Amino acid sequence: MRVKEILGIALVLGFGLVPLSLPARSPQASHAQAASASPESDSANKAPGQASATSNSLTAQLSELSWLEGRWRGEWGPRVAEQVWLSPKAGAMEGVFRLLEVDKTLVIEFFTLVQKQQGIAFYFRHFTPTLVPWEKSDAAVLNLVSFEDNKFIFENPVNGMPKSATLTRIGPDEYVSRSELVPETGEPQIIEITYKRQPVSTLPTNGGSGAHQKKP
Repeated sequence: MRVKEILGIALVLGFGLVPLSLPARSPQASHAQAASASPESDSANKAPGQASATSNSLTAQLSELSWLEGRWRGEWGPRVAEQVWLSPKAGAMEGVFRLLEVDKTLVIEFFTLVQKQQGIAFYFRHFTPTLVPWEKSDAAVLNLVSFEDNKFIFENPVNGMPKSATLTRIGPDEYVSRSELVPETGEPQIIEITYKRQPVSTLPTNGGSGAHQKKP
């Protein structure tokens, strides 16, 4: 698997795993942010009944995304995408993602959803298993531009890798992530994956030195 393809998956938390080839680009170009219209210009192109979906992104709260808390797993052939999300606290919601193939970790991603005055921003950076950063620049960022019912749309105001990322909750324990990548050359690519909630691991109650109190 080429670095470009890994980035295409990891940039959007594994939001889809359609095996589409991306044109050759440097890692710096691959993880750059997606070009998209601002909420104002996007609203101008929407039908009257759709404008409120964009405007309400300014009032979105992290609690709207609290259902993400927990462990998630998605599959694509031999590759496995895993996520862990923490609950929203102190204006942020943090998490980690990893992409595995057989017994090899392809990439690790750390990310945050941050509550800001202008809405919710999604920041992320990528690392090797030894925590060597892939990006030499600041973290990539996408902004929440629309949410309605169980569908949340983020867009990147800089460039097209990715241009947009959409989270659609289809049940208490399942959601679909979909992203559009628009490279500088070549055709746009769609990456999509279904994540399913995983049970929370618990430590054994009868093991370890802390399992029993010492007698006086």
